[in-house]
Amino acid sequence: MTHSARIALVISDLERAIPLQLRLQSKGYQTATFSCITSSLGLFYADPPDLLVIDLTSGADICTSIVSSLRSDSFFSAIPILGLIAPTESDTLDWDFIPIDDFIRLPVDYHELFLRISLCLSRIKRIFDNNPLTRLPGNTSIQRAIEEGMGRADAVCYADISHFKPYNDAYGFSHGDEVIRMLARIMFNAVRDSGGGFCGHIGGDDFVFILPTERSEPVCRTIISYFDQIVLDLFDEETRKNGYYVAKNRKGDVENIPLLSVSIAIVPLDSPTIQHVAKVAEVAAELKKLAKDSGKSCYVRDQRRQ
Repeated sequence: MTHSARIALVISDLERAIPLQLRLQSKGYQTATFSCITSSLGLFYADPPDLLVIDLTSGADICTSIVSSLRSDSFFSAIPILGLIAPTESDTLDWDFIPIDDFIRLPVDYHELFLRISLCLSRIKRIFDNNPLTRLPGNTSIQRAIEEGMGRADAVCYADISHFKPYNDAYGFSHGDEVIRMLARIMFNAVRDSGGGFCGHIGGDDFVFILPTERSEPVCRTIISYFDQIVLDLFDEETRKNGYYVAKNRKGDVENIPLLSVSIAIVPLDSPTIQHVAKVAEVAAELKKLAKDSGKSCYVRDQRRQ
């Protein structure tokens, strides 16, 4: 979130509010000031801010009520709230009763205020982007990481779980979620142990990891090896022996469904055929199809150089 972020100031004391508003505007923030009155809530609904700064030293009961109302509303509950408090209040305030995200002691140290606002906005950006199931960065971070890697000797690796949907339908969502978390852990640990890189979760059973091209194939082999070992524990002995279970496919027809496997597409970002992010996804889709057609856990690397 950039400095064009929208900040609402809920402050009754104009002598405090005006200089604060001017200093925030000088940093490029869009700022609006409101009194500590419950009608502020109606204005928030009409024009939601990205962050709220609220003065808890005047009209404390009303301001506390505003904070509680925002936190109990699903639409506003994630908006960061930064409280202005008296110098001695940090040890006496009941933070469970006043669920703000951070605070600044009065008088305002503007350098500290700007840092805390920046941290609050960065934190909420991460929370919104990260996948709630795996806690891995989501699509916004993934696209940014791919853009930053374009032209470098890095590879984008797209991974997903083959035959996941029928497994999810047959064994239940809780088991399906555990498989997704399992692959996330395997992928993250393999990338970290290889020397580090970026890991992201597109959604569902689709993942991305980015690392130097020279490490991409060894990491893929590690992921496949661990996944194929652990996935056997999800099935009973007879199913493991048969190599399939009986369930409905995507069309609703009953058939023998193969055990879960992982398919990975490796797309080098320094390939002359890759000129933009959309092309990366297009090539990856082609490669993943080839990997899935193998009928087992497999990775396929883009070998095209022109």
